[in-house]
Amino acid sequence: MNEWQNDKTPDETEPRPSGRQTREALLEARGLTKRFGDTLANENVDLRINKGEIHALLGENGAGKSTLVKSFYGSLEPDSGEIFWLGQKVNIDNPSEARSLGIGMVFQHFSLFEALTVVENIALALPNPGNMAELAERIRSISEDYGLPLNPADVVADLPVGIRQRIEIIRCLLQEPKLIIMDEPTSVLTPQEADRLFVTLERLAGEGCAVLYISHRLEEVQRICHHATILRHGRVVSECDPARETASSLARMMVGVDVANVSAAANAPQLGPVRLRLTNLDLPASSPFATELTNINLDVHAGEVVAIAGVAGNGQSELFDAISGERPVAPEMITMDDLPSGARSITWRRQKSAAFVPEERLGHGSVPGLELTGNITLTRHSTGDGLIASLGLLSRTAAGRLEQKIKRAFDVRMSHDNPEARSLSGGNLQKFVVGRELDRRPGIMVINQPTWGVDAGAAALIRQALIDLARSGSAVLVISQDLDEIFEIADRIAVVSRGILSKAEPVHIMNREKIGLLMAGGAETQAAKSGQQAPDVLPEAPGGAV
Repeated sequence: MNEWQNDKTPDETEPRPSGRQTREALLEARGLTKRFGDTLANENVDLRINKGEIHALLGENGAGKSTLVKSFYGSLEPDSGEIFWLGQKVNIDNPSEARSLGIGMVFQHFSLFEALTVVENIALALPNPGNMAELAERIRSISEDYGLPLNPADVVADLPVGIRQRIEIIRCLLQEPKLIIMDEPTSVLTPQEADRLFVTLERLAGEGCAVLYISHRLEEVQRICHHATILRHGRVVSECDPARETASSLARMMVGVDVANVSAAANAPQLGPVRLRLTNLDLPASSPFATELTNINLDVHAGEVVAIAGVAGNGQSELFDAISGERPVAPEMITMDDLPSGARSITWRRQKSAAFVPEERLGHGSVPGLELTGNITLTRHSTGDGLIASLGLLSRTAAGRLEQKIKRAFDVRMSHDNPEARSLSGGNLQKFVVGRELDRRPGIMVINQPTWGVDAGAAALIRQALIDLARSGSAVLVISQDLDEIFEIADRIAVVSRGILSKAEPVHIMNREKIGLLMAGGAETQAAKSGQQAPDVLPEAPGGAV
């Protein structure tokens, strides 16, 4: 009996799909084991995926999920164990062989060439792409049919993260796979886009295609998945029908203990002075595919968390770049603790007690080939705390102590001390990057997508840390596409749409319908009519429709 079954009756533990074991297995893993040095990533893993099944693979960061699916996709070779495809034992030596069997994968970290267009990236993944014009039309047609529209002529370098995720999904679907492996597919999608994706997955399952679905968003796992396998420390610890579980019980299976609740209401904000102010912020588009920021006004007080919601590609990245100093603006457009900061450098802003966590953790938030201590040094050498740099000298010992401190505080799982950033799983790298900035206890914190790709326990830890930072007197600005996250941590909410920001309003008077209207373009429509900044709330559509 699995440990999670102890307090359940037998009929409560039966999987929802009737006769699951009698259905035809598409892929089976038997006794898969994979070791990296002293770290046992997978240990004797058994897993069965049936035709037409949406199968969730759950586990906290570092549980071994990515290692397992890379074995299925031919990116890694197991040390022992067997893989069966349609009842026949197979050796999947590389991704090309996996695709020839009918296994497709949508990666969490994008595998795209930024200098190429959408159609060129997709053509590279197809064995017979054919005529490029015809392929472009297929991409346009299929992407629109699935509710994830793409312009085949767009250059990837000019596209936001949410659109890049669409490319990965459509590229996989064009290969007509029998099994689709999806690693955090909705992490950069809006709720509306996610809903459309779920319809697509259910349609594919109805046609006999199987989906192996990795996600830390447990509510969506409950909604669409027929069966779930839970890994912990590389081992299968549970199997269940997620529809018969709660998000809390799934999280408990993943981490082995109850996940702490995030508490914001119990600590109502005591507002202090404005620490971050945006005044009539304008920023021209940096490319034909970028978003122009227009007349943005926002105050963030000491003691509060302000969250900005929005559909990917509506100016979030540009806004972050302006606040962080990556793109300078007029000095008076941004003030930090009453100091004109718009034209100041990133280093100057850090020295004034500001901290920044970008959306893309690998390559933007960290240097992939640099060890963690080196990544710490890059952001801490000039902050004036004396820990990393003193009298012009850098201290590797101090950087090593900070690495261990962050590792312990945020439970960053790694195969050995001080690895390269790119060797960490996505969720563990996110915990490291966020922990590195929170460790400074900054007076101003600006963070873009704080819990992208992290498990329930780590998400709760990060969200609570942001609330606690604000309550200690810091100003915290969160940019997020996760509405559950926004409602959990925010004191006030604003919405960005096509580079225009709505007025930030208290969380208790906002709801998903109002936010959805603003996301869908209501904000800039109102602003265009009035010539003023977009209002905080628009009239609800009939029946509350978005």
